[in-house]
Amino acid sequence: MRILHTADWHLGKTLKGQDRTPEVREALKELLGLISKEKVELVLVSGDLFDRSVVSSEAEATAFEFFLGLKEKGVPALVIAGNHDNRDRLEALAPLLALAGTRAYGKLRFAQEGGVVDLGGLRVAMLPFLSERRLVKAQQLLQQDAGGWRQTYAEGMRRLIAHLTPPEVHILMAHLTVEGAQLGGGEFTFHTTNSYAVLKQHFPPTLGYVALGHLHKQQRVSDAPVAWYPGSLIQLDFGEGEEAPRGALLVELEPGKPARVHGIPGRWGKPLKTFRLDRAALDRRWGELKSFSGYIKLVLEGEGNPALRERLFRELPNLLEVEFQAPSLPPPPAPPESLQWGEAYAQYRHETIGEAPPELLRAFQEVLEEVLAPQ
Repeated sequence: MRILHTADWHLGKTLKGQDRTPEVREALKELLGLISKEKVELVLVSGDLFDRSVVSSEAEATAFEFFLGLKEKGVPALVIAGNHDNRDRLEALAPLLALAGTRAYGKLRFAQEGGVVDLGGLRVAMLPFLSERRLVKAQQLLQQDAGGWRQTYAEGMRRLIAHLTPPEVHILMAHLTVEGAQLGGGEFTFHTTNSYAVLKQHFPPTLGYVALGHLHKQQRVSDAPVAWYPGSLIQLDFGEGEEAPRGALLVELEPGKPARVHGIPGRWGKPLKTFRLDRAALDRRWGELKSFSGYIKLVLEGEGNPALRERLFRELPNLLEVEFQAPSLPPPPAPPESLQWGEAYAQYRHETIGEAPPELLRAFQEVLEEVLAPQ
């Protein structure tokens, strides 16, 4: 089977007031063309369709356009909620998406409740994002000893994954952080910390493929079973690598064989670039800044300058952020480790008031010895 794996669309995303939804729409249109060209039979969307709980009607319409396009091609899709999605809203939209041949899960379902979807013999386990609070509730339902819920997040996820992936399951869809995976930039950091990390050893080797979402850098995180993040569909934040591959993966799945995964070449959305310049370099590279086709963040060396800031935003239409960085001051010289109290006092007097008379230094030394004398 030929599968398109994508995630982290973040429809409704705004960056410094700039709506990125039109860029995502164009990317999704290209994906629809690719699905036909590559004879894709199933689409997996591993969470974060939307950027926040409440998004514009344009953002929701963009998602529906894509899934209706899949229906026209006769290609089914499976969708799970990510940490940015409104899980209740996605559940409410699920009946409408079902009309387009798309099955969407905003909430966790156990295997016996439909958490494993059967698509003509291909069984896919669906694991939407679970916060620590919701994981506790899920564990209580999985075990008779309610007191056992006080386990780590990773252990709780291990139990859920084992429950959803018996040997007859072929694919696991999950929105989570795998320990050791690299952030792409722009992720909600709280949900990617070590307390939310899951070990790759928790994925049963009987799985043919693990379709992950959550981290914005495209990367392979496990060999047995094969597990990938496709990365964000477009570059979402200035913290993301400008040249990092991202967006979607083509997965070839055959019984009894490891999944073959191919990155899809193409750069969707406008590039985001950070320029770090001093004032002289700003003048030299002004033409480059004016002609840059993407969005710009400028980090300028020097004190804040309101007049310059106003000029930059007025004359550079793609500029979204300006940051002034004052040059760092050299650290003060450390005093010699061998300097004695008397010497330190004499040096202090010399540098602040003037040369200390000998009788004052003798008096200082007498007082010091008195203070330091054992009682």
